[in-house]
Amino acid sequence: MNYKGKRVLVTGADGFIGSHLTEALVRGGADVTALALYNSFDSHGWLDDLPDEIRNHLKLVRGDVRDSAFLNRIVRGQSVVFHLAALIAIPYSYAAAQSYVETNIMGTVNVLEAARQWDTERVVHTSTSEVYGTALTMPISESHPLQGQSPYSASKIGADMMAESYARSFDVPVVMLRPFNAFGPRQSERAIVPTLIRQAIDANCPAIMVGDTSPVRDLTFVEDTAAAFLSAGSADLEFGHAYNAGSQRAVTISDVLDLVVELSGSNKPVRRDESRLRPQNSEVRALLADSSRLERATGWRAHTDLREGLKRTIAWWRTRLNRGLVRHEMG
Repeated sequence: MNYKGKRVLVTGADGFIGSHLTEALVRGGADVTALALYNSFDSHGWLDDLPDEIRNHLKLVRGDVRDSAFLNRIVRGQSVVFHLAALIAIPYSYAAAQSYVETNIMGTVNVLEAARQWDTERVVHTSTSEVYGTALTMPISESHPLQGQSPYSASKIGADMMAESYARSFDVPVVMLRPFNAFGPRQSERAIVPTLIRQAIDANCPAIMVGDTSPVRDLTFVEDTAAAFLSAGSADLEFGHAYNAGSQRAVTISDVLDLVVELSGSNKPVRRDESRLRPQNSEVRALLADSSRLERATGWRAHTDLREGLKRTIAWWRTRLNRGLVRHEMG
């Protein structure tokens, strides 16, 4: 897995997983172009939090994957493209489904078309475990049926199918990586782990508000997920195929809550908040990865256990809170 000197583009580099992947690529000696979503605040998202020795070795660009002409320019000359840019908030997808189609499907088509034109060596397209919906069998292998249980998951299924079609129709060397519930530092509070941690340790939060805590998830520490991307970008994989990347350990949200309370030392009450519930027929009840295909092909395996990952994430949140780097009220 040698990226030294390789020209690499990361879309969505300003996001949670994207920033960790970008950091890992720079540490591995890659020549990285990091694409952040354009905004009027002169912000590069989580890339702004990277240490100077990483940021100083990045080419930072801002733009939008929906802009095909822009993507065509920045993909030119790249050896590997990691495509992570996407709208990912599941609740928002119920209110703005068309936005998810435009960014997640059309944005992916723009990446694939640019890679096709410029003969890119490898494209790693980011899928999601949400495409499987509620598990019909567990653990979930890549042969599990795809189920669009939310507009978000439906848009990602569409993007996956476009990636497969470009491999089959145009020989674009694209693989799909399907991360299972990554967690860790820099994750948005929309996700379950950071919202539990923030409420547990922030003095401004009088209680820990939760929705349904019975769903089962496969939580993977983000540094392990970034390592899976590195493997997918360099190993001898089958183009047009998907590869799961999960810890292969099942845990309920209730179990995660108990661990967060224990590790944080919180004694706050836990209360149910009906507004945090997904629509009944849209909630994904259980996700547990079978990552054996990726492991056989690359040797990748998640190494960070849940307790250790939560400890590191809680420590990161304490530092953020102590420095006043978070909102005073949770949104």
